Amino acid sequence: MYVCLCNAVSDTAIRKAVRSYQPKTFQELKCIVPVANKCGKCACKARLIMEDELQQLVHYEKIA
Repeated sequence: MYVCLCNAVSDTAIRKAVRSYQPKTFQELKCIVPVANKCGKCACKARLIMEDELQQLVHYEKIA
């Protein structure tokens, strides 16, 4: 699903970026993936996806 229509960024692209680079803040994510830099309507959803993916990474690290 597209999260950012302005830059054609999907939820999958955001999740892959978070898994690869593990940004600590939304500003770091914005440096990696071009979200919320035009109209900004995607910021909330992109942040939620980032937080969800980071939580899953922590969960996987505890299992391993």
